[in-house]
Amino acid sequence: MPPVFRFAPSPNGLLHLGHAYSALLNFDRAREAGGRLLLRIEDIDATRCRPEYETAIDEDLAWLGIAWQRPVRRQSEHLADYRAALDKLSALGLVYPAFESRAEIAKLVAAREAGGPWPRDPDGAPLYSGEAKSLAAEERAGLIASGVPYALRLDMDAACRRVAGLTWHELGDGPDGEHGVVAARPEAWGDVILARKETPTSYHLSVVVDDALQGVSEVVRGQDLFHASSVHRLLQALLGLPEPAYRHHALIRDSEGRKLSKSSRSTGLRELRDAGASPAGIRRLVGLG
Repeated sequence: MPPVFRFAPSPNGLLHLGHAYSALLNFDRAREAGGRLLLRIEDIDATRCRPEYETAIDEDLAWLGIAWQRPVRRQSEHLADYRAALDKLSALGLVYPAFESRAEIAKLVAAREAGGPWPRDPDGAPLYSGEAKSLAAEERAGLIASGVPYALRLDMDAACRRVAGLTWHELGDGPDGEHGVVAARPEAWGDVILARKETPTSYHLSVVVDDALQGVSEVVRGQDLFHASSVHRLLQALLGLPEPAYRHHALIRDSEGRKLSKSSRSTGLRELRDAGASPAGIRRLVGLG
């Protein structure tokens, strides 16, 4: 079977040089390997995603000379797939509702940090303390029935007891030069959110489901997602999904060394195009010659 690659942007803003670099790497890898490139639109966040941004993504990628296989998969059209995966994890007893707001969690963490550092995930966010796991089933049901907002979290301790010794095959380089067989450490993320009352899936859940259903064999993405691969490997193992190879690449940064954002107009593809940049010039800017 020919290898399958994917570029998966969110239509919540215009593409910048960092997106161009990742898209071009996927396109080049697919051509070199005689494989296929898919475009996936990760539009779960209905409050921020816009159709005009998806149109702009198509236009920018085509201008760069990137071709992809159609039809395009839009996550908002496949919510049943994520619900099925969530139901499978729930049936294993690995999912529970947590009712604290972000502000309440921040207040709780601040209070506990008065006695010493509170553990944080690889992105620097404080780990959820897990109070909601102690609620009785009747209390949980009552809170949900009364309309209290909640997040559905993965019971990380229970999940890791089910699956141990996970690794992934790294074809690129991690932030600290990791390469080859990398040991997964999903416990570093604590009880991650899998869905919310108003959003039926999370990035972690939807990305592993999508990659499996689309037959993605090599995931090419930025080093900012390197540590998230631990969570993805855990979910793949729990759900019985195939394991792709991973190739994490260095990030394109601004003049002050910061990761690019969609608000970074000086590195936006649309602005660079309007200023006279060519597709070949964009390749040179991102170091692809």
